[in-house]
Amino acid sequence: MSARGKARLAALELLFEGEARGMDPLAMVADREAAAVTGPAAGAQPSVRPYTKELLAGVAAQQQRIDELLSTYSTGWALDRMPAVDRAALRLGAWELLFNEEVPDAVVIDEAASLAAKYSTDNSPKFVSGLLNRLKDLKPALNAPTIN
Repeated sequence: MSARGKARLAALELLFEGEARGMDPLAMVADREAAAVTGPAAGAQPSVRPYTKELLAGVAAQQQRIDELLSTYSTGWALDRMPAVDRAALRLGAWELLFNEEVPDAVVIDEAASLAAKYSTDNSPKFVSGLLNRLKDLKPALNAPTIN
């Protein structure tokens, strides 16, 4: 797995855990990094990759818009009815797709679908890929001034 792939997996895990525990994933990262400096494992390298933090910060900053788009363009699925892993993979994928020009769209979609394939239901990869492809197709219209 590539370094960015590992960062995406860590971000998926933190988004999932944060939602399940009702905690902000960025606060969880800060707590873990503080523990790495002052806790029993003081001096250990922080376990959170910079790209993981970038993903989490991006999703946090744009979550309202991302959730609105996912809700609008998912067919037959309300956001709160989707499996939690799918929600996390879709949020990460949507942020990278719409707000991060560094990663090619095809890579974003493939990575999100791969995470869903490994950690969610049998139908999840197709669902995640389909919804992100729909956002990709609408990207020129969605990249109006409302998305920064």
